[in-house]
Amino acid sequence: MNSDDAQGEPSYQPTERRPIASRETGWARSIASRLAANGVSPNAISVAGMLAAIAAGGCLAATAQTEGWLTRGCWLAAALFAQCRLLANLFDGMVAIERNLASPVGELYNEVPDRVSDAAIFIGLGYAVGGCPILGLTAALVCVFTAYVRAAAKVAGAPQDYCGPMAKPQRMATVTLVALYAALAPLAWQPIYQPGDTPLGIAALGLAIVIVGGFFTALRRLWRAGRFLRSSSARTP
Repeated sequence: MNSDDAQGEPSYQPTERRPIASRETGWARSIASRLAANGVSPNAISVAGMLAAIAAGGCLAATAQTEGWLTRGCWLAAALFAQCRLLANLFDGMVAIERNLASPVGELYNEVPDRVSDAAIFIGLGYAVGGCPILGLTAALVCVFTAYVRAAAKVAGAPQDYCGPMAKPQRMATVTLVALYAALAPLAWQPIYQPGDTPLGIAALGLAIVIVGGFFTALRRLWRAGRFLRSSSARTP
């Protein structure tokens, strides 16, 4: 919802922003105002969020290549970077509004980096210790499909629908909880299931939750969009 070029579209106002409760908190407004006052580009914030997600995915994958406390450190870093991605998603729109830089071009900076971010994090989680690459790829595809349903519904004339139960905040919460548990829980508390050559652990469980929840979310958004469009057609004389 932001653009570095405000000259051509100074009056653009986003009408359907993702509902984020923390957007109205004092700390968020204070940070957004400071970023805007220092001339930070909202598009740069969006890209920074994508880079944080890529870093999170890299840290997740690195857990399978490390041992001991280094592995736990990678889990903690992944949780931190996942939350940084969410913070960037929060502040890019707020700074765009604060600096009057909101534009249709900025919508691209909201959407495209998000798709890269989801893919990086869930593919990385698939290659994490206790993960499963196939589940990681499937989770990434489900996330993209969920966003596609929202975008397709918008093109068809329905409002933007950010409903869950596995929207972006819930996906990142799942990843963060998995990473924190893997980082802090004793090894004896971390379940391992080995149906074949690859042991599956908390990472695979998190991916399964995201896949099932994401698929249900996509169906729910599709149903809600269809209901809206049918009711709109019925009201049209």
